[in-house]
Amino acid sequence: METLDAIDRRLLVQLQRDAATPLDALGEAVNLSRNACWRRIKALEAAGVIKGRVAVLDADKLGLGLMVFIMIRTNAHAPDWLTQFRQATRAMPEILGVYRMTGDLDYLIRARVADMAGYDRLYQALIHRVPLSDVSASFVMEEIKDTAELPL
Repeated sequence: METLDAIDRRLLVQLQRDAATPLDALGEAVNLSRNACWRRIKALEAAGVIKGRVAVLDADKLGLGLMVFIMIRTNAHAPDWLTQFRQATRAMPEILGVYRMTGDLDYLIRARVADMAGYDRLYQALIHRVPLSDVSASFVMEEIKDTAELPL
């Protein structure tokens, strides 16, 4: 899929808000028939624009009330270390995002745990799986905005 037209963009906005919206309602929102809407969604999925559909859960209600950003600086930049780091972080379900950064920081990890003891378990598991030289963490006190919706 080379370019998105206005209808594709409106459809994606609607799907980002609620991927479970019935096709009839989606079609009405973007001024398409049910079948035309379904074909566009399938084309967007085939093109990889829509990577998946998920349910957005309430972390607090599931006992995962502490979000933490873990900042890592490392002296190890060899390909085998990076492979080990990738495998370790991808295997830990508490870790929601891992980002290789520019500037003073090498990696930033976003994670969800129940509490400080949960963070300590995560930290201990991480340093057990991969050697790290400088790790610090910041804990979220208030989530002012947290969305996965892209600005279309």
